[in-house]
Amino acid sequence: MSAHAFPPSRRLAAEFLGTAMLVATVVGSGIMADRLSADTAISLLGNTIPTGAILIVLISLLGPVSGAHFNPVVTLVFALKREIATSMAFCYVAAQVAGGVAGTVLAHAMFDLPLLQLSATVRTGPGQWLAEAVASFGLLFTILAGLRFRPDAIPWLVGLYITAAYWFTASTSFANPAVAIARSLTDTFAGIRPQDLPGFILAELLGAVLAFAVAGWLLMETRGADETLTETESLS
Repeated sequence: MSAHAFPPSRRLAAEFLGTAMLVATVVGSGIMADRLSADTAISLLGNTIPTGAILIVLISLLGPVSGAHFNPVVTLVFALKREIATSMAFCYVAAQVAGGVAGTVLAHAMFDLPLLQLSATVRTGPGQWLAEAVASFGLLFTILAGLRFRPDAIPWLVGLYITAAYWFTASTSFANPAVAIARSLTDTFAGIRPQDLPGFILAELLGAVLAFAVAGWLLMETRGADETLTETESLS
């Protein structure tokens, strides 16, 4: 998910566009689902499927341009891996946050809502924070393991993981500080109170860094046959 052939301006534009489309899908599908059903479970399903689907599309199309991070914690991990320069990483994060806000505004405009709102949806507490750490850990581990073993499958792996994580995490898997910030600006189905953001963002950062550490140890590079044989003999 790294891209260097495209100039910085186009990479940043791809990060802005991708994050905007992702958030517009999350917020817009949440509004639509909430309007069409009074059943919260059905509404969540109506929010989940479009989110997983758009991730597959966006990563497939924009991955070759920018690496398709669309997420500050993904950019953080690639900066830790030294696959993106620190200065460019900060620019990526700025583009992602700006794109996320733009996506919220776009979704509101499509549904004739005030363009910016402050969410009143309470999402806080140890269970929610743990869920966000788990969601972010799983997302980053999926990306890192996918790049190690199935790079061609990354769009599907990420889309399917987020689809699953919507349902097995108590927080419905934000796993993305830029998306969390954008969702604090919508008082709709997908919202989160601005005062609940710090706990979510900290948990997301911790989960991503933990995934980086675990993947670095677990997903070791293939070693030579002689070294493997020596280790096997030493354990027998």
